[in-house]
Amino acid sequence: MKKYFITGLLVLVPLVITVWVLKSLIGAMDQSLLLLPEAWHPHALFGRDIPGVGAILTIAIVLTTGIIATNFFGRHLITLWEKLLNRVPVVKSVYSSVKQVSDTLFSDSGNAFRKAVLVQFPRQGVWTIAFVTGTPGGDVANHLHGDYVSVFVPTTPNPTGGYFLMMPKADVIELEMSVDEALKYIISMGVVAPANRPPKLLTEYPNK
Repeated sequence: MKKYFITGLLVLVPLVITVWVLKSLIGAMDQSLLLLPEAWHPHALFGRDIPGVGAILTIAIVLTTGIIATNFFGRHLITLWEKLLNRVPVVKSVYSSVKQVSDTLFSDSGNAFRKAVLVQFPRQGVWTIAFVTGTPGGDVANHLHGDYVSVFVPTTPNPTGGYFLMMPKADVIELEMSVDEALKYIISMGVVAPANRPPKLLTEYPNK
């Protein structure tokens, strides 16, 4: 009986969690329907709500924005819009900070979350997986002597939370592991281990 129960859990738990995540994501994206007039909502047109219509609208808005932003007129319009936002004191701080983070995370030229590394945390002798997010900047860099990197140490099994650390490069070991493999390893609490690969002869972040 115990064997059948555990087997059932192994089959149903991933399925239920996947459905819950997709339902939550689609529900959040459906909020874009609030941008449309009430007469254009599915319950007004068809007499009932249709889940997923807002998600389609959200994807269409994102694609349209991307198309507009890639041409000359769109780039000029976005530049004017950003100049306008930068004139508003509170909005300027929030928008500029969020834009810097999004540009770093989603831009092809950004390096954040492109490398999985092995670090000692929360103490010497205890190891965990982290992601390189860049290098220390601002006045912080003036107080750190030597080569340092900024890393994000995610929590398990929810990797959206974690710790931001600035560590010497010599204490960071670059892994032969993709970001997706590292995230699966973290979320599964080490159960889903990535394929074993031979180590590099020379790593960018050699260990002392």
